[in-house]
Amino acid sequence: MKYIKSNHIVINKFQLLSVIGMMLLGLNISFAQQITLEESQEAALKHSYAIKNGLLTIEKSEAFKKEMISNYFPTVEGSAVGLYGPNDLISPITGILPNGIDNLYSASAMATEVIYAGGKIRTANALADIQMETSTIRAEQAVDSVLLVTEKKFWQLVQLQEQQKVVETNEAYLDELLKQQQNLLDAGLIAKNQLLQVKVNRSELLLNKSKLENMRKLALLDFSLYVGVAYASDMIASADFENIAPPELKYSEPDLDLNGNSNYQLLEKSISASSLQTKMAKADLLPSFAVGVSALEFGAFDNSVSSQFTGLAFGTLSIPISDWWGNGKQKVKQEKIQEEITQNNRKDGIDQLKLAITQSWYDLVDAHEQIEYALENKQLAEENLKVNRDTYDSGLSGLTDLLDAQAMAQNAQSNLINAYTNFENKEITFLYRTDQLTAPSLESLKQ
Repeated sequence: MKYIKSNHIVINKFQLLSVIGMMLLGLNISFAQQITLEESQEAALKHSYAIKNGLLTIEKSEAFKKEMISNYFPTVEGSAVGLYGPNDLISPITGILPNGIDNLYSASAMATEVIYAGGKIRTANALADIQMETSTIRAEQAVDSVLLVTEKKFWQLVQLQEQQKVVETNEAYLDELLKQQQNLLDAGLIAKNQLLQVKVNRSELLLNKSKLENMRKLALLDFSLYVGVAYASDMIASADFENIAPPELKYSEPDLDLNGNSNYQLLEKSISASSLQTKMAKADLLPSFAVGVSALEFGAFDNSVSSQFTGLAFGTLSIPISDWWGNGKQKVKQEKIQEEITQNNRKDGIDQLKLAITQSWYDLVDAHEQIEYALENKQLAEENLKVNRDTYDSGLSGLTDLLDAQAMAQNAQSNLINAYTNFENKEITFLYRTDQLTAPSLESLKQ
């Protein structure tokens, strides 16, 4: 279970959230199904299409890498041609070709090996490596994102459930007060307007209760669709709270060393990729040289022409002269400009990462302080309600003061729940931005 530690007093939060203000009088709700945070995350990891696409992207990058590696090996091509004509393809030639030729065939094979292509093959393989690494990082980020979103949806559901308990607690309180007012009215001790005051407050509370129920069902549907579990209107999120200590005691303040940050790594990969794209454009301006061998056999199917076989070796040299001042030169210029843009984006991205991490840390610290303030405020509001009830029962104060105190206590109870769930959301956000989430390996998710 999770505990709030404040001023050396340990308070069981599960009891605090379940029994806010006063114990639920005779309230015993049974649910058909419960789901924990751990079960939610496990189901979401299996169900997530983002993770599935991330794994498929890795497979795609692996195939691309193998495609680039194949450029190191010779390319081999084969072809065959057969011809037949109703009339002679070659008319008879007296003394040389008495019968003419009406059919021919040829078969050839050629192997070519690129010796030098301006470094394009090596650069393309380096780009394939970067694509592979980038795909892996993004797939891991998809896993972290699923854990983040799942937990946020889970705590939203918990928040609405606990707010419902607050409403039910105060509904029971107003029902008891309404009964008291009815008895006093029947005895002629109060005016009817006092009974109506309680009824009006109770009607507003019931309206809020109806809104909360609709919000809970919508949040539950959203949660069920995201994590991939069957929707059941009476399902509840079962919160297993742990100890809540000040963030300063649980985590170290981020030092903004981004070397292990996945988003920083992606920025670095973008720089490397942009530099390689420039090298690729420059390679198009350099000569390329290839060698190869070719074999050819031709003849006639009916042996009217003897089969002939010939082989040869060749070399090719290509020099893109016009690209030195034309399209190729402009393409290199574009890639260099893009490289500068990528460098600027990297610097801006690093600044944004540092700002986001720092903000998430202060948000977490502030969220813990809000819990302490909300807890103190709840205690004061409940004490104020008790005092007002005692003075009202003694005839020393009016009903309006009592109803104001009850509304204040209800608001304090709701604020405490909001403060707690806000802390949970800020904590998971801090862990996400600092890459401290405990996530399964990609290999385990492939199974």
